Amino acid sequence: MSTPSDEHGPTLDLAAAEPLLRRLELTVRNRLDGLLQGNYVGLVPGPGTEPGESRQYIAGDDVRMMDWAVTARTTVPHIRRTVVDRELETWLVVDLSPSMDFGTALSEKRELVLAALTAVVHLTARGGNRVGAVVGNGQEMYRVPALPGRDHARYLLRRIAATQRAAAGGKVDLTTLLEALRRPPRRRGLVAVVSDFLETGPGGAPWERPLRALSSRHQLLGIEVLDPRELELPAAGLVTFADPETGRLLEVQTSSPQVRQNYAAAAAAQRERIANSLRHSGASHLQLRTDRDWVNDVVRYVLARRRAGAAPTVLGAR
Repeated sequence: MSTPSDEHGPTLDLAAAEPLLRRLELTVRNRLDGLLQGNYVGLVPGPGTEPGESRQYIAGDDVRMMDWAVTARTTVPHIRRTVVDRELETWLVVDLSPSMDFGTALSEKRELVLAALTAVVHLTARGGNRVGAVVGNGQEMYRVPALPGRDHARYLLRRIAATQRAAAGGKVDLTTLLEALRRPPRRRGLVAVVSDFLETGPGGAPWERPLRALSSRHQLLGIEVLDPRELELPAAGLVTFADPETGRLLEVQTSSPQVRQNYAAAAAAQRERIANSLRHSGASHLQLRTDRDWVNDVVRYVLARRRAGAAPTVLGAR
């Protein structure tokens, strides 16, 4: 973690990141605003402090929002929707560990992380809303305080884009980032976690517990970033794989149909565990892939959230 005098980090050369950020900002403005017509407050509707209209209960809704008076009158379960607060505080939890420095399709996963962050900031940092971030690259972690204003939002994106790539994994993982955000408690708002969420196992994900703890005070959005090669292998003969976190090497004969089938089955099981952990944590789930148009995936997510209210939604998976 940076020292207090280094709250904004050292002076960085942003020349390499500027063209990408300008391109992303133009893409979000021209395409996202063009596709999402009408007024919107953010990526995730509610909860707020003022009561709104009731609607019929949908499986997965927060039972704490049950409208018992309407439920008793109609004999059909209803929940009470709330009006979102006018001023929203958004925190970004950004995983830039070495596994993000990978991509075999349209971009690296790291570039897709920046695209997702640009969209979240654009949809939330307006009207006095504040945005901050907790960022880790696997070896070190820093925090950008939550402040209002477009200039601060642009600075935040530039600061994240200029984060150095770590040579290998270290002691800073997604669980550490979530714990850093949870303590001390933040003002109620939106927490968007951008990661590949690869820290999972048969016993569950270690990041699920701190993420669930955040759900008591915040709306949660999990943005999962993945590459198609993490789901299936091509028949490319003998291939040497390197673990970006540990540097471990492994030779795999990808020409074997059984090897590719086992890999695809294990990858599908891993993604299912990730989806379950996010759902159990109370987080909405948006999946972005390096081989797809991320703007369309974001638009589909936002429109589905508008239609379904606050019901959990998983988008992006095929």
